[in-house]
Amino acid sequence: MQPVNPSATRYDKITILFHWLVALLIAVQWIVALSIDEFPKGPLRIDARSVHITGGVILGAVLVLHILWRRSYGRQLRPVGTRLTILLASFVHGALNALTGVMVLLGLTLASARGDTWFNLFTIPSFAPGNKALAEQIADVHGTIGIIILALAALHAAAALFHQFVWKDGVLERMRLFGR
Repeated sequence: MQPVNPSATRYDKITILFHWLVALLIAVQWIVALSIDEFPKGPLRIDARSVHITGGVILGAVLVLHILWRRSYGRQLRPVGTRLTILLASFVHGALNALTGVMVLLGLTLASARGDTWFNLFTIPSFAPGNKALAEQIADVHGTIGIIILALAALHAAAALFHQFVWKDGVLERMRLFGR
């Protein structure tokens, strides 16, 4: 892990890119998940679900790369705030990463429990053929974790805005995607 850089005011570009890419992928996954059942049963719904599965695999890969980057080469900045706010921020970041990882794994488990078809090209082998109750239970947990992730992401965004507009301590600037 890189040591804390006391003179740096922003994270490195790759850390920033990973951060916003994970956020974007989570938002897209949520929107796609909400729209899957709007498609009629058949090829269009299979394609919508396949897009969601593919997005989940991409999200999982980006999340792993993001964590590996942050743990190895990513610029480390000095925490800002009180001990309590630093502890809360650390908890929220860790929870977002952990829950997103669990969400991806549950999504893959769900696809395998159902034996989903991927873009009508091949079928994901089912480990529980015909066990719709199990698939529904996995889907319920998958959905609940999704809601928790969105709530934590909203808390994370609200904290960033609070830092920016109330405390005016430059925390939001550290993760700005475009500019200096």
